[in-house]
Order: sequence, then C-alpha cells, then structure tokens
Amino acid sequence: MSRSYESYKKQRAEHGFAKEKRNERTSSNKFFTFLKMFIIVFSALFIAGFVALNLYLSSLPPIENLNDFRPNIVTKFYSSDGEIIKTFTAYTYDKIELKDVPDNLKKAIIATEDKNFYHHKGYDLFGIIRSSIQNVIAMQAVQGASTITQQLARILFLSNERTITRKVKELEVATRIEKTISKDKILEMYLNNVYLGAGSYGVAGAAKTYFNKKLNQLTLPELALIAGLPQAPSVYNPYNNKDLAKQRRNQVLKRMLAMKYITKEEYDKAIDSEIKLSNVPQLYTTNKAPYFSDFVMNELEKLGFHETEVIHGGYKIITTLDAKAQEKANEAILADMKSYGLTNKSQQAAVFSFSPIDGKILVYAGGKNYGESQYDRVTQAIRPPGSAFKPIVYAAALEKGFSPNDIVDDSPVTLSKWSPRNYGNKYRGKIPLYKALMVSSNVCAARIIKEVGVHSVIQLARLLGLTTPLEKDYTISLGSNGVKLFEFVRAYGAFANGGYVVEPYAIERVEDSRGRVLYKAGETKSSHQLSNKTAAEMTAMMKTVITSGTGRGASIGKPAAGKTGTTDDYKDAYFVGYTPDIVTGVWVGDDNNKKMHGLTGGTIPAKIWKDIMTVATEKYGNKDFNYPEVKLNEKGKPISEEDAENESISKDDEQLLKEANELKEKALESVNNQQPAAPQPKEEAKTQAPVPHTPQIPIAVPESLR
Repeated sequence: MSRSYESYKKQRAEHGFAKEKRNERTSSNKFFTFLKMFIIVFSALFIAGFVALNLYLSSLPPIENLNDFRPNIVTKFYSSDGEIIKTFTAYTYDKIELKDVPDNLKKAIIATEDKNFYHHKGYDLFGIIRSSIQNVIAMQAVQGASTITQQLARILFLSNERTITRKVKELEVATRIEKTISKDKILEMYLNNVYLGAGSYGVAGAAKTYFNKKLNQLTLPELALIAGLPQAPSVYNPYNNKDLAKQRRNQVLKRMLAMKYITKEEYDKAIDSEIKLSNVPQLYTTNKAPYFSDFVMNELEKLGFHETEVIHGGYKIITTLDAKAQEKANEAILADMKSYGLTNKSQQAAVFSFSPIDGKILVYAGGKNYGESQYDRVTQAIRPPGSAFKPIVYAAALEKGFSPNDIVDDSPVTLSKWSPRNYGNKYRGKIPLYKALMVSSNVCAARIIKEVGVHSVIQLARLLGLTTPLEKDYTISLGSNGVKLFEFVRAYGAFANGGYVVEPYAIERVEDSRGRVLYKAGETKSSHQLSNKTAAEMTAMMKTVITSGTGRGASIGKPAAGKTGTTDDYKDAYFVGYTPDIVTGVWVGDDNNKKMHGLTGGTIPAKIWKDIMTVATEKYGNKDFNYPEVKLNEKGKPISEEDAENESISKDDEQLLKEANELKEKALESVNNQQPAAPQPKEEAKTQAPVPHTPQIPIAVPESLR
C-alpha cells in the first residue's frame, strides 16, 4: 500500500508539473501573440499615416511667384530707450547663380546638411525617424532632420518656433517649394539666403567676410569651413573661436570623404591646413553696438533661442543698452585714442558699464573697431589691472576692522625677498589708509596685504566675482595677475551698492512677430558680499582719488569714486569708477602686449571714462551716495605734479622719461648682476620706479593678433 501511495503521489506531482509547464507555454504564447499583434497594428498605422501624409503633401499646390520672392527685414535689437541698434536683414547678400558655385561647396553643403537632397521630395521621413531614435537614445538633441528644402522654407516663410505645428507647416511649405522650382534652384536660393555668421547672408557674402575672396577663389578647407556654419553660425564663427571652427570644418571634410566627394589625399591635406582669415571682415548688417550685439546673441542662446531662430524669426528684442551713452563711447574711444597717437590696429580700448542696482548693461565696447577685430576684450581678454586692484586689498582690510584713518607707513619694505618701490623712490612716511590709496602707494598696499593675509584678499576677490587665476603671493596687491574687464567692473559694483554683487544682464524682453512676449527678464541675481560700512568707507576713500589723487582726469563735476591702474612699462592702463547709479570700467592697451610709453590709467582711460559718464549720468542729476557719512581725519590735499598719474606727458617729456628709464634699468641691471634680486612688478607709472626683472603677466589675445 505504501508503494502504491508513493506511486500515486509521484504521478500527481508529474501531472502538476506538466500542467504548470503547459500554463507557462500558454502565457508565453499569449505575450508573444500580443507583441506580434501590437507590432503589426503599429506598423499598419504608421504605414497608413505615412501614406496619408504623402498623399496630403502630394496634393498641395505649388507656390506662385516664388522666383520673385523677397523677404522683408526681420529681427531687430532695440536699446532701452527705443533706438534700433541692430537689424538683421534676410536678403542682404551678393547673389550668385548655382553654376558659379564651386562643386566642392555644393558637395560639402549636401554632405553636411542633406545627403539625400536630390532624392527626396522636400522632406525625409525616414531621416526624421532615424534622428528621433538617435535623440531618444542620447537623451538630448544630437541629430537634426531638416532637409535643405525645409531649411529654405523656414528661412523664407516661417518663424523658428520649436513646435509640432511649425514642423508640420515646414513640411507643407517644403513640399510646395519642391513642386514649384527645380532642385538646383532650391539649392541656389538656399546658398544665397542662409545665414553664416558675422552678418553674412549667403555663401558669397561669407567668402568676403571671412576670407576677403570671391567664392571661386576659395580652397577646399575654406569651402568646408563655410559649409559647416549653418548649424550654429556664432558658435563656429572662426573670428570668435578658431579651434571650434576648425573642428567643425574637419567634420565636414570627413563627411565629404565618406561620401567619396573627395579623395583621401585631398582630405589629409585639407584637415592639416591652418585657417587664415581676412584682417578686415566686411559687415552686412546695420549694427550700432556690434560687440554688445554678439553678447546679446550669446545670452539668447543661453535662454534657449537658436541663432537662426533669432535671425529669421521676426523678433523684437528689447535690450538694456543706453543708446546715447553707447554712441558716446564709440566716439570717445576713437577720438581720445587718436588724440594720444594710439592709432595702430593692435592698440585697443574696451569699455563696460552697468547699473550696480539692477544689473542692466548700459555700455559695451569690446574694441575700438569691430570691422578690424571682432575679438571681445570685455569678456575674453585677461589683462592685469595694476593698482586698480588695490581697492580689493583695502576692502579686505576694512572687513577685518581697519579704518580709513588708520596710519600706515609709506616707507621701503621687504616681504619674502620682495621689495616693492614707489615711483622715484618717493616715500611719505606715516599717512592714513585713505591717503595711501589716493596717491596709490605701492609699499602701503604691500604692507596692508601682509597684515590681512594673501588668502583673505584672494577670498574676497572670489566673493566679488573674479574667476581668473591669482597667485598666492604679495605681488597681487599691485594687480600683477590678469582679470576680465566684465568681472572686474562687476566687482566694483559692490562698492557702489552697499556691498551687493549684482549680475549684469543684457535682455529685457523678447517678442515674436505678433507681439507675444516670449521672454521677460526676471529678478536680478545678487549676493551680499561686503558690509554696508565697508562699501561706504571704500567709496569715501575712492572719492579722494578723483577729487585729489591720481584720477583727477576723470572728474565729472558730481559725486563719483574710482581708481586708476597702470601696469609694467605702460602695457595696460585702467580706470574703473562709479556713481550711485552706474559703474564703468575702461581698459586701454596693446593686443600684442607692447609698451605704450606714458600711457597711464589717469590719462586716456580716465578721459574716455569722463566722456562716457558725462552722458550716461546726465539723467540722474548730481545725487550723492546713500551712505552714512565717513569722516576722513586729514583733508585730502591734491598730490604734487610728479605724483599725479593723470597728468598728460608731452612727447618731449616722454622721450626724456624713456631715456631716464633706460639709464636706470642699465644701472639696476649692473647691480642685480652682482646680487640677485626678487622680481619687482612696477605699478602705477608715476608712483613706482622702473625695475628690470618683472614677472610675466598673463594675457589673452587672439592668436592671429600676437
């Protein structure tokens, strides 16, 4: 019986196992059946949708008079006071017929933008599917799907809204274009209308702008560079970033090689060639503030507006710029530099001005001539500020409890084998802090940084927004390390606004062609980094710089504060100053880091600052800073003629100064050959003796200008 029962249980178990297996197979079969049905239904719907879309697009009529089409003026940039400062024109170009376009350019454009151009009907649905899958896998937009015809439809007829509705319209218009004109005509219109950066519309215009050549004179790598621009004209603009432009050019060449448009030998030779740009790019746009307009374009990109979307979207973009002050800045830079004989192309100036209260950018000039150089010296150049850095040192001291009336010893000092000197070895003995800043004493700045610590000064510089490298030694007290003008002026804003660092911005509002507001500036970003007491005391101290010190050339007849700065051998000169409403910084120097004898912060920079601020502050009246009164124990008396950095130097005096400096350098070199000395950075051209051994100053200028 026991055996029978055991046998029975075994049979039941086997039966149950078999039943379970049958159930699993049934479930699995159901799943695969469902999946199969889903794929069949989805495929059927997709094919039906594809056929329906094709039938619909095929039924669309052609576009009448397309050959005679002339788009209207589109996007405009406005200043805060309603002036048009830049106009994008969609049909400004040197028209060229397709037969005159080099074959390599046509092939490069097709390889890069639309490899199936001659085989589709204006759209490529399989391309759309392929790019969608790629974008989903990458979790970002890594591949586009617009054909050349779709791009032409967008340029000529549509806005650049990133919506499904606009995409459908784009397909419709592209199909109608294909029915109206030939493929060659489509390609010709595209090549004549596409925006290629730096104000260039069309490939013939781009050839002039970037290479100052006719289109048929361009080499294969030059043609490939132009073909790579439509995707992101400002990003790949070689004037803005030559390395990125080269990378993009080589991507185009690689695609041409893959499609067998060029040989391996041609490819290898082309990718190794250097980019040689025109020295004088020709501008095809109306642009009253070109450097500022480039800054606005970059800001729009950060806000999510694509460059081609902006150019062809018919937008109205209201900026923060003060048109009258900007116009004065453009005039002052040219006139004041010319009056001082600074007419070489490498001799440049830059101006940046903003409101320390709300962050609005009011004046922006990245150079003296945008046509000669599109390099932006406001945000890109890194130049040493000289003694204009000293207010950060003094502010660090005030934050630690020092007072403007505390006494500092203006006498020779040696710090870790470094012995800074005042110009002409002139020392004043015991003087208050505010007077040390007023006369821009180097030894006093060195004593103060030793007292408060290098770390504290660097930490404050970082809190005020300076991001460029700062050496961890005492020499930074004299501004030996480079800064960006944009960041440096922003830092000074804290002195004008109770210790608040405010982030400058350029765009107030963006409206589309129908007047709808697409973007409106929100609350200004700010952070409190200095005490109100320190800001008030620094302002009182820097007022004396303008009324009685090295910055007297910047006086505008109303309450203002500021600081001069001059670096070694007159290579860089600054004046950064402010009123209660506006902060403005001016830099003058040479792109090639050459000496400009006699140039100081109190001369041309102070003069340019005065000319601009006279206009910019006119609407604010003569109001003073809203700070508690700061009493300075000793009335600041004007410093002597030989100490005043702002005093103009005649050509005869300049030659004598040059000869005297050379004699001193030879004498000092003789001494130093016998006994090694630490590097001696020379600051404030008229407050420190020349020294032969000077640390190299960081500099950032375009490679083509070095």
